[in-house]
Order: sequence, then C-alpha cells, then structure tokens
Amino acid sequence: MSKSVHVEITGRVQGVGFRAWTQEQAKRLQLSGWVRNRRSGAVEAVFSGDSEAVEEMLKAAEDGPAGSSVKAVNVLGEVESYDGAFEVRRSE
Repeated sequence: MSKSVHVEITGRVQGVGFRAWTQEQAKRLQLSGWVRNRRSGAVEAVFSGDSEAVEEMLKAAEDGPAGSSVKAVNVLGEVESYDGAFEVRRSE
C-alpha cells in the first residue's frame, strides 16, 4: 500500500545538512518526493512510497541528522503520489 504526505519540519533544521540527510534516508527507504528549505526556517518535504517506509521516514525525521534539533514533524496532509527520484529543491 502506498502513501504520500506533505510535511513541515521545524526546529534547528537549516544549516545542519538536513536536506542532504533527508535525501539519503529517502533513497535508503526507496521513497520518491522532494525536500527544501523555507524562508521561515523550517524544512518542507513530500515523502511518497510504501506506507511503512513513509512512516519510518517520519520517525527518522523526528531525530534528524547530527547537529539538528527537531521541534516537530507536522504532517500537513496527504498528497498525490509522487514518482521519480527523491530530490533536493531550491529554497522557497
């Protein structure tokens, strides 16, 4: 069963390699989607793939990479399935 979620990750998540770490984790879990920094200081992402892998990614994002301090991983809602390689997008 597949799942696709749009999330916002807050806390100390910029300037600590969060986007690259997220891309590595998503590739490991065979997820599609994207990640980018927001002007607000948050990180925004879409995780799309097997529902268990998406749940694992959400749990991993709660810890983040070394140097980060995640305050919250907020699921903004479910979105249409995303296909293709997981990518790092330009900041918005």
